[in-house]
Amino acid sequence: MGTLVRDRVTWLVYGSMAVYGYFLYGFGPTVSLVGSDQGVSRAVAGLHGTALAVGAVLAGLGGPLLVGRLGRAVALRVGLLGLGVGTIVYLGGTTTWVTLSGALIAGTFGSSVVNTHSAVLTHQHELLGPAAVSEANALAAGCGLLAPVVIGAAAAVGLGWRAGLLVAAVAALALAAVALRIPFPRPSGSARAGPGRWRAAAMPQRYWAAWTVLVLCIGTEFSLTFWSSDLLREQVGVSAAVGTSSVAALVAGMTAGRFVGGWWARRRSPDWLLVRSLLLAAAGWLAFWSSAVLWLSLLGLLVLGLGLSVQFPLAISRVIAASEGRPDTATGLASIGAGFAIGTAPFLLGFLADAGGTHRAFLLVPGLLGLALVALLAGRERTRSAGRQ
Repeated sequence: MGTLVRDRVTWLVYGSMAVYGYFLYGFGPTVSLVGSDQGVSRAVAGLHGTALAVGAVLAGLGGPLLVGRLGRAVALRVGLLGLGVGTIVYLGGTTTWVTLSGALIAGTFGSSVVNTHSAVLTHQHELLGPAAVSEANALAAGCGLLAPVVIGAAAAVGLGWRAGLLVAAVAALALAAVALRIPFPRPSGSARAGPGRWRAAAMPQRYWAAWTVLVLCIGTEFSLTFWSSDLLREQVGVSAAVGTSSVAALVAGMTAGRFVGGWWARRRSPDWLLVRSLLLAAAGWLAFWSSAVLWLSLLGLLVLGLGLSVQFPLAISRVIAASEGRPDTATGLASIGAGFAIGTAPFLLGFLADAGGTHRAFLLVPGLLGLALVALLAGRERTRSAGRQ
């Protein structure tokens, strides 16, 4: 299929995703710390995650219009700037309203970076776009693996946990400045978003099938990120500290899988890889869910991470491919779907856990994976039927 050439634009996008990955996986552990500092309940502290999801929806609604008027280069620069500013507001806030506002700002502009990256890399590398998107997300996951470690270390040496997350703000602002000096290729006429092209109803049926797969995959990932430590505590009996740190096995699997996935994406179709990633994730879930010993639970989480690793990059590449030349509108709608998934799937799993225990609630995970597989196969059938007409 050719060789992936990583030019300055590609490395800039990779760096942007690395910064966002560090922020995203560092943000989660700080929510409870913010709640403790402010003396609020866990439910109120959890609203910071809701603010992040709302930001993803806002980015999806406004992103295509911003790209259509100002271009992807400006969208990426503004996204990095807003991510940096939002993180600083979040870290500097002393009241819930201020920290919620910071989370909303960071979520909105950080999601704008994610939306822009897939469209830029797909345009830049064409058939090798899925491989480039997979590599970008591998870097994001790798930096996400470092974030909790750095935040914990900053707290341990007396700098405070905020210093660890401040790294994301400084890096985002520095990259925004670097981005001013890097010219972007202009999108072709068919790829322009344009104010008049933001029409969700005009997207083809196969786009919505691909969109559904993406939403289900994102819902699965965030459900596991939020609640797998609780299942470890309930099932294995580990402490809260061990349960929380054990989630690193999930992120490590995602990191490794995305690097390997980039290699596979140059040799196999996204559909071929995505089917197998869903099956691998199901196998990892079974080992994790049925285990009562720590080592097997960690192995299950690692396999789960390997399965989940390529699902977002492959699913977003399929969404763009099904958009019929409207990548910015496609990623905008994908961002709305991501916000919906982040805001509902983990909440639903938590609600089920309150009602019947975490172990039983985790049956939601194979349900989401199964629905994603059904939507994937249905979308492939629709594509074949359209091709025969």
